[in-house]
Amino acid sequence: DEIPLPEGLPTVIVDSSALFDYPIVDTDQAQGDRQATEHLLDLGHETVWHVSGPPESYSAIRRKESWEQTLQGRGRRVPPVLAGDWSVGSGYEAGLELARKDEVTAVFAANDQMALGIMHALHEQGRSVPAAVSVVGFDDMDESAHFWPPLTTIRQSFAEVGRATVD
Repeated sequence: DEIPLPEGLPTVIVDSSALFDYPIVDTDQAQGDRQATEHLLDLGHETVWHVSGPPESYSAIRRKESWEQTLQGRGRRVPPVLAGDWSVGSGYEAGLELARKDEVTAVFAANDQMALGIMHALHEQGRSVPAAVSVVGFDDMDESAHFWPPLTTIRQSFAEVGRATVD
């Protein structure tokens, strides 16, 4: 149930849909996803598989839509989406499924934690990253530079979102 906010309370919505009558601050989810998908296509991959966040997440929805539109705009096949829950474990489970498909050569994960799980599963199943499968994440968390191999990722500046929200 929706709880009404007190009249006159200054309110800003962060990381959500535009379905509110309040100012909204968010990262450009679509642009970041488009950059990740185009990067993988520009490397020569025929298509890009996607491990999305949970279906109720606005960020996950925007990233999935942008991924699909980018592939369609380039005339590429849109593979089935595997849904995760932002966790390393859900990325690992998706990675096990992807590792069984020889046609998977590029994966865009909706966040870096799931990308880590995907990379773990691919390695465990003998699919080398990046030689056999290229993986790109989203968030650019500090740890992504220390994955092995280091993760290519889209930077999301949480500090900038915080500053814009306060402003």
